[in-house]
Amino acid sequence: MTQKQLTHILGRIGFWLLVVAIALFTLFPFYWALNSSFKSEQEIMGSASYVPSDPTLINYQSVLSNANFIRALGNSALVSGLTVLLALSVGSFAAYALGRIQFRGRTAMLYAVLSMTMFPQISVLAGLFAIVKDLGVFGSPLALIISYPIFTLPFTVWVLTSFFRGLPGEIEQAAYVDGATTFQTFHMILLPLTAPALVTTGLLAFISAWNEYLFALTFTITDPGSYTVPVAIALFSGNIARQEPIAEVMAAAMVVTLPLLALVLVFQNRIVEGLTAGAVKG
Repeated sequence: MTQKQLTHILGRIGFWLLVVAIALFTLFPFYWALNSSFKSEQEIMGSASYVPSDPTLINYQSVLSNANFIRALGNSALVSGLTVLLALSVGSFAAYALGRIQFRGRTAMLYAVLSMTMFPQISVLAGLFAIVKDLGVFGSPLALIISYPIFTLPFTVWVLTSFFRGLPGEIEQAAYVDGATTFQTFHMILLPLTAPALVTTGLLAFISAWNEYLFALTFTITDPGSYTVPVAIALFSGNIARQEPIAEVMAAAMVVTLPLLALVLVFQNRIVEGLTAGAVKG
């Protein structure tokens, strides 16, 4: 074996060791949550173990029989779904204008949209709280549907703009020659070509809305029936008085992760297309 071959083999071994170390570091918290969800409260409060000594489904049964948690799942699905529809419908129109139409101030407007993603949520919470109160939707899921586009819409517009800008101009010109209007060209020709981008940005917007906690806690704190899953889990009290329901919280966390995992598995091909589109040209 030559020195070059030995160096190559050692390099590959080092690379895969690094990959394994990163994977263990990132996946271990999820494993620990899954591991804890199958433990009893007594075992959790006892000594730490990497494998449950007596696995049980009592935590999942308790979570899935909790009417407040099931209602929170429905609220999160409703809010996240409508947030995605709003972000994609409004964002696609804005992205088409910013990506395909020439007008003065387009670049400045695009960077203004990007700058909106730089503000932390807490900085706009007070003003948004006043708006929600004035609109009379405080304490309802509608307050979240109105407020979530603040952080999902700018990202959607920014990402979709790059996709619309990357589409060949000849496609649009051919549609105009065939007599299509601007809206028909956008709706029937350009929009279907951006399907991978729509799926990718829509999924990311859904995850952001599904996991959002600050706005959800602030705007629904007065109505437990309007809680979303992050708030419901944070305020989970368990079935026994003065109980610290760690195992049930872990089980609830696993349950709310399943819809996101299912969406990723269903749309994984579209997600890859959306992430790699435009990476290679020519």
